[in-house]
Amino acid sequence: MSIHTPLSAPETGAAEPGLMAGYLESLALLERLHRLLLDVVKDEFERLGILEINAVQALLLFNIGENEVTAGELKTRGYYQGSNVSYNLKKLVDLGYMHHQRSEIDRRSVRVRLTEKGHDIRRVVSELFARHAEGISARNLLGVAAVEEINTALKRMERYWTDQIRYIY
Repeated sequence: MSIHTPLSAPETGAAEPGLMAGYLESLALLERLHRLLLDVVKDEFERLGILEINAVQALLLFNIGENEVTAGELKTRGYYQGSNVSYNLKKLVDLGYMHHQRSEIDRRSVRVRLTEKGHDIRRVVSELFARHAEGISARNLLGVAAVEEINTALKRMERYWTDQIRYIY
């Protein structure tokens, strides 16, 4: 489902003028940026001839990093729109990118960590992101302060949405 900014946002009377239109534009931008990120990762992997995993799986490996985590923890960190985390974890284990081990305490829980092959993929994604940061800096697109400001605003939205999920009902 795609969010489209209407030509004129409905007036509710409670919000600051223009806030609704700006909010809808932000939602659309977030969705497009996420899709673009997946395309950028996919293109990098195709360029390198890495075809057995997809962009979502590569981001899973990147975000796990040096940690040992459960599927539930990955879901709550959640960068995996439209994906089944459990399916992707199983696929990554089957392909040799991750080790998995049942918890001794809770046999229902499975902990996962990267294999050396998984760390190789993580390095590819990390190098890609480092090149992006260098390019953004070289072109003066954003500075440290601007990135911090964006991150602060996004964290506020995250807190607001989390509160809506927890307390709306």
